[in-house]
Amino acid sequence: MRTKEDWEKIVRRMEQLLRLKSFPVAFKLLEDEKELDKIPYMRRLDHKVTLCQLITLVRYFDWTVGATKDDLLSETCGSIIGLCDIPEINKDGTFRSIVWVQKKEDGKRYEQSIPRIPLGRYRAVALAPLVYNPFDPDIVLIYANPAQMALLLNAYQFEKYEVMQFYFVGETSCADAIARCYLTGKPSLTIPCYGERRYANAQDDELVIGIPASLMKRILRGLEALYRRGIRYPISYAGAELDPTDAFPEAYRRAKDEVYAIRGDGKDNRLVVGLTGGIGTGKSTVAKMMQDLGAYLIDFDKIARQVVEPGKPAWKQIVDYFGKEILLEDGTINRKKLSEIVFSDLEKKKKLERFVHPRIYEEFIRQINEIVKKDPDAIILADVPLLIELNHQYRFHKVIVVYASRQTQIKRLMQRDGITKEHAENIIKAQLPIDEKIGYADFVINNEGSIEETRRQVIEVWKKLKEIQEDMKLRKQKV
Repeated sequence: MRTKEDWEKIVRRMEQLLRLKSFPVAFKLLEDEKELDKIPYMRRLDHKVTLCQLITLVRYFDWTVGATKDDLLSETCGSIIGLCDIPEINKDGTFRSIVWVQKKEDGKRYEQSIPRIPLGRYRAVALAPLVYNPFDPDIVLIYANPAQMALLLNAYQFEKYEVMQFYFVGETSCADAIARCYLTGKPSLTIPCYGERRYANAQDDELVIGIPASLMKRILRGLEALYRRGIRYPISYAGAELDPTDAFPEAYRRAKDEVYAIRGDGKDNRLVVGLTGGIGTGKSTVAKMMQDLGAYLIDFDKIARQVVEPGKPAWKQIVDYFGKEILLEDGTINRKKLSEIVFSDLEKKKKLERFVHPRIYEEFIRQINEIVKKDPDAIILADVPLLIELNHQYRFHKVIVVYASRQTQIKRLMQRDGITKEHAENIIKAQLPIDEKIGYADFVINNEGSIEETRRQVIEVWKKLKEIQEDMKLRKQKV
């Protein structure tokens, strides 16, 4: 069945990052029972079944299954997903008072608290391993342990942060994962109930979350971003009785000193802005326009070349590690050859970064101090190509991303470097997508149009930066 999304690609990567032990389940409600017959590999059971058993057949047996209200063991299951109503014995609280609560009044409140998809629209339900692209689901059900769930929710919160709230109605808590997710349009985490563990083999350490299908790509982006920052599963164990200093993220340990070194300690009125984009987006054009308006420019590409000049400390470290064969006749580093070496070897790439990045940072701070000594009210623009990739955005007062579409990037790169479209696409593919970088920006300058349109946006951003700087001054005066 043709789907709008390539679910296999999304699921396979999510399985890698979270190391899930069972299939994420595609869950879809159908308005016509006949639609079940159109789904490949559909199985219809010849006996009564619970909703949670259907889920287990998908995530462990690798089956695609479907059901109508007549296939389900009780109205309780069908009522959760809008296939039928519950009988009067449930509504008056009698059913829940048999086992789960003390009085019928409690049982009545219990039933009223269970979220249910409204009656009347749906006639059947289909479930399948999402990885096989069976259909575009309404929601996706994922079972995982608490640590995996924590990272999954961290990933959801990475963009457009919000605090998460979760529910447990008690027995029939699958309603919290399925119906509550469906009704709110947000991820809904719960504890699988006694019945799901007894009849459907949910494991002791498992939680379940319902995720609107439309949010799966956002969550995967969050997982990828956290992975790049060292937040991964399984979570490495430091030890409760140990001094955690060395195990604490290095960025946390040095962040305060770095931020003060760049943004200042409040004694001057500097505003330090990070400028980034993607190859072919026109970042240099915007940087020049900002300079013309009065910004002081610090170019990280220039610094990167300066710190590896012959005889300098970073140059010596690079030559000692990679050998003299990476040098040109004049003693300078053959950047093309060095790039080819580190492009395919992550360990060597990290080594190179350890040699170069501290020196770039030192020179960056030196240039900032030199500028501020001359002009305490400076607006300093740091042109940093890999600002987001290296997770440096937190260091700056504000971040500007220069945007151009992927098609425009390819076209500009082909024209600039005289390369084929395929070569240009491979270069761009190696970078973080520009659409993802936008999510980190305080300001976005769209450089798709004319030079005049770009200049107008730059002037508008410049005005806002001046306003921000003036507001910072006023706040200092009040302290």
